[in-house]
Amino acid sequence: MRMFPLLLLPFIGLAYTLWHIWCVLPIENIWRGIIVFLCALMFLSIFLVLSRTIDRMPMTVATTIYNVGCSALFVMLYAVMVFALLDIARIVHIIPKSFLYGNGYTAIGITVLIAVIFICGNIHYYNKKRQTLELYTEKPLEKDVRMVMISDLHLGYHNRRKELARWVDLINSEHPDIILIAGDIIDRGVRPLLVEDMAVELRRLDAPVYACPGNHEYYTGIKEAEKFFNAAGITLLRDSVAEASGICIIGRDDRTNSHRKSIGQIMSMTDKDRYTIVLDHQPFNLEQIESAGVDFQFSGHTHHGQVFPISSITDLIYENAYGKSQRGNTLFYVSSGLGIWGGKYRIGTCSEYVVTTLKNR
Repeated sequence: MRMFPLLLLPFIGLAYTLWHIWCVLPIENIWRGIIVFLCALMFLSIFLVLSRTIDRMPMTVATTIYNVGCSALFVMLYAVMVFALLDIARIVHIIPKSFLYGNGYTAIGITVLIAVIFICGNIHYYNKKRQTLELYTEKPLEKDVRMVMISDLHLGYHNRRKELARWVDLINSEHPDIILIAGDIIDRGVRPLLVEDMAVELRRLDAPVYACPGNHEYYTGIKEAEKFFNAAGITLLRDSVAEASGICIIGRDDRTNSHRKSIGQIMSMTDKDRYTIVLDHQPFNLEQIESAGVDFQFSGHTHHGQVFPISSITDLIYENAYGKSQRGNTLFYVSSGLGIWGGKYRIGTCSEYVVTTLKNR
């Protein structure tokens, strides 16, 4: 019942936006009605995505509906903000009432403003940021270990094989010893990954790949996800430990699984003399990781909100919503993700991959 008001918010936002669109357009009612209907249809198509109805549609149709529905969700957010600012300006008499009623200049201005924001946001999404991080330890190492760490690829109807190929090339150009992925490799289902045979692309990665599951692997179906990872040559760690280049890599099952092991239980399986890296998709309960004596944890999930002002909300929800932080002797890094969920826009945030070298002091 507590979630019910939150579920109503998108519909309230939609009604608020559609009313303002109706009011501001200086055209005949029939044409206003058509435009309002099409805007509502684009927004409501998001439910075809969330229900996975699009999995039964031809790929071209499914891709179009995914991109339109998810984009409409973000566009509506910005339309609500623009109209809210204009309403406030009208109430305090900064602008006249006529500015928002039957005004073609206002309609064109709002359309151009939102279009520019989202075109720039889309261009920015494709500009992947290379983050560097230096890790040091006094524990024994066979050699310096070079790693590329990524999260939240969200491969699916929007992030297709052609884009994945570009990401694989970026990662291979770093010549890593190990590749670590902190969950949400799959967006909402394996169908588009199988249709485009994305496993072949992932097998081009020229270093061992270790990953933990994310919440979207559970939305997909964890068994289906495991089959895909196996075909892609990815070692999926679910509350288990692997050793590579002399370091211990722990992959925690996602907290979607309420029965996952505690970090203490998993740490009991490790060699305490080895440098320990934890992959945990969702960056909660950082104090438990510190208490367990973990050296470094890499997470994702937050996307740093993807677009402003959601990024400010994630900063309130998480102890660390993005970037590097320290608790005692434990270092944390929360990535904003290489890919993205839904509309391919980055506004006030970035898509990134992290390149790090673990060295002895």
